[in-house]
Amino acid sequence: MADKLEDEGNVIDGVMAPSAPAADLALLSAERIGPAAVPVLAPIAPRRTAASLSVVAVAQAARDRMSAAIAEEGRYGHGFLFVPVAIGAGAVIWLLSASDPPFWPFALAAIVVTGAALSISHNHAARAVLLAAALVSLGMMLAQMETWRRATVILDTAVTSDIVGMVERSEMSGAGRVRYVVRIISTADPEIRRPPGQVLLMASGRGGRFDNGAVIAGRARLSPPAGPALPGLHDFAFSSYFDGIGAVGYFYAAPHQIEASVDPGNWSYAVERWLFDLRAQIGNRIRGLVPGDAGAFAAAIITDERRAISEETVEALRVAGLAHIVAISGLNMALAAGIFFIGLRTALALFPGFAQAWPVKKIAAAGALAMVTAYYLISGFGVSAQRAYIMMAVILIAVLLDRPSISLRNVALSAIIILVWTPSEVLGPSFQMSFAATAALVAGYAAWTRRAERRPREPLPLHHPSVTWLVGGWKFVAGIIMTSLIGSLATTMFSVEHFHRIATYGLAANLASMPIISFLVMPAGLIAMLLMPFGLDAPFIFVMAKSLDWVIVIARHVAGWGGDFTVGQQHSSFLLFGASGLLLLTLLRTRLRYLGLPLIAVALWLFLQPWPEPPSSLLIAEDGTLVGLRREGGIAVNRAKVPDFIYGQWRRARRLPDPEAPIIRDEWRDKDMPKEVPKGLSQNRAKTGAARLPKAVIERARDRMEVTSADRFECQPKAWCAIMSPDGVIVVVIEDSRFTGVACDVAGLVVAPRARFDECRSGTPLLSGRTLRNTGAVEIDFAGSPIADEWIIETAMSASARPWTVHRQYDWHRGIYDASLPPWLVRPSQNSSIEDDLSVDVSAMGAGGDFQDQQGFADPADFNDSGE
Repeated sequence: MADKLEDEGNVIDGVMAPSAPAADLALLSAERIGPAAVPVLAPIAPRRTAASLSVVAVAQAARDRMSAAIAEEGRYGHGFLFVPVAIGAGAVIWLLSASDPPFWPFALAAIVVTGAALSISHNHAARAVLLAAALVSLGMMLAQMETWRRATVILDTAVTSDIVGMVERSEMSGAGRVRYVVRIISTADPEIRRPPGQVLLMASGRGGRFDNGAVIAGRARLSPPAGPALPGLHDFAFSSYFDGIGAVGYFYAAPHQIEASVDPGNWSYAVERWLFDLRAQIGNRIRGLVPGDAGAFAAAIITDERRAISEETVEALRVAGLAHIVAISGLNMALAAGIFFIGLRTALALFPGFAQAWPVKKIAAAGALAMVTAYYLISGFGVSAQRAYIMMAVILIAVLLDRPSISLRNVALSAIIILVWTPSEVLGPSFQMSFAATAALVAGYAAWTRRAERRPREPLPLHHPSVTWLVGGWKFVAGIIMTSLIGSLATTMFSVEHFHRIATYGLAANLASMPIISFLVMPAGLIAMLLMPFGLDAPFIFVMAKSLDWVIVIARHVAGWGGDFTVGQQHSSFLLFGASGLLLLTLLRTRLRYLGLPLIAVALWLFLQPWPEPPSSLLIAEDGTLVGLRREGGIAVNRAKVPDFIYGQWRRARRLPDPEAPIIRDEWRDKDMPKEVPKGLSQNRAKTGAARLPKAVIERARDRMEVTSADRFECQPKAWCAIMSPDGVIVVVIEDSRFTGVACDVAGLVVAPRARFDECRSGTPLLSGRTLRNTGAVEIDFAGSPIADEWIIETAMSASARPWTVHRQYDWHRGIYDASLPPWLVRPSQNSSIEDDLSVDVSAMGAGGDFQDQQGFADPADFNDSGE
């Protein structure tokens, strides 16, 4: 038979035909072979219409174009650009899991999948999918190994103790304070059973700034790193864990240095201390020459010591969209390397004989690489500086190897290096914003270059020098505008996700500030650093600081326009769709990149959706000291002065107005308040908080707690605050734990951080300090009901058992990890599963210490919650 019929490809006479049912194929075969061979049968199915064939043809053409575009992307080697994307996705999956995924099954899966991918040669799509799966597994393994490598012990609860430690590094923090990173040597009064390795402590600078390696002692207040201020917000304990910081706090008085023999560590510790000493000397030199914000700003650009800048200036820079200048980021590193590279190459070109005999471009690149390495070493090894250095080093090494210096492959290689060493950075806003801006700028530059190559060059109508300068000036201004616009658009979604705000006038501020930074600040700073060893740096430091004064003026002026727009917390899928769309737009060069537009459109649609605002909800900080009742028209809080750190996050995430202070009803005098628990009270009854208050005190407290106002909290100083929600729920926040029992008899919800028990016998929902440690911040939507079973409750931490959250479950009284929660707060099955995972012997976790049996509660029939 001359003609060939293939069912799989539907190829007839070499022409690709649409898929057809068996009856259509039989009919076509019969008609072509003829009636002598096969009788023509009546058609079982109707023939395809012209419309259906045209639709199939369009689909086939689209598939062909898609295949051609994928092949073209492959020829350009763009598959490599998605390697860090797959590794980062695996790291994100592992880091966001509720519990640690097993390591070895994923390691075995990665090996098997990689082997399968390498064995496939004919099916490129299947091979790509298998390689992506292997890279995702690799990302999960790298995240697990980084967690093992860090192994940071985080303090379980706040404590005041006498500490002795060695100064690892220090930094000026404004207002005459010093910020120390201290390696704990010993603790006393009380001795901490589960001490962290390193702590971050603030101290008064009156006693001077201690050198790195000095052993200091003092009484300090230590607290665990803060968790999320609300469910879904940033967990600062996560960052502290991977930074090696187990606690934060402050010295009550200026610490003093003592003589002690301490293991100095290996040579790397000695080199690191020397570098931090050098960094401190450079910062002190700059701030000594130019006091105030200008000097602190200049020191921050060179040494990354940012905390000496006043809060007002930092806020103005943030609102104006200029905060990226303060950190040692890609901009600072690129300007420093570019100025050094161009300057050295220009200087060498002044000697024609040398320039013809030697590769001056590579010499300049090597010199710039040495310079940025020195810049990084004195920068304090910050995250942004590390990332900027790796990216700039890759670019300069590409110049040495005669490879394209500015390309997406170099950006991808830099991302791979960072993700292999510190995969946890993938969740940080600094990593995301930096690489988003860099990838967008490189992709935009490449697209503009291709467009310029396709257009014929048109000569200028006039060749007068003034016209040339005018065109050059316009190109410079246009470059700044496009750079700022592309960078701002690429990073906006990450600013919205992490900071819940947009700097709407950032383009104007950058347009006014970047010429100052590019032509004055960075060149003067570079020359000052080269001349500082000879003591000739002062004039250039003054030029740098005066230029930064102008930048501060611009920032404050633009911030005065009110361009800081708060957008609130976003949908959980907002960043996923937005980042995926941005990756497709920037990493691809064919028409496939337009597939990112629908994803960005979905992210924009999610952004425009209003955050659900219940009629009334309760916001509770993780330590229980700040409680806010949100209802239509505002939010009432239980404190006259709210902590800015917590409420600032509440305000941005929920777009809240200024808080309404409580009503202070100071009807009781100190002489009327009971001073202590009466002697002879049984231990069990003291544990319940039923302190046998006088009956008159109990009755008066009960009357005062039965409030009917939903407008503001009514507070008795140092005792309690109470409010009734629009749903009829009386919320009582207890400061004096002796009134917890009274509140259990009266309220619909009790928040008692200092309570000695976790459940009310009356069945009233109670949030004690131990419970809040396990849950983190809590948000309760009363859903129009006073019944707890009908409330919608969100907690920040209760479903998580990770190395950076497990410290919350540690009970130092009993020496065990206990994650149990009251039944009204979580489902019993979830409660028991978490408890089974974490209620383990503390010796297995390396904490040690004696064990104490839990004291039992008295029979509920003996007395009520008030102790009567």
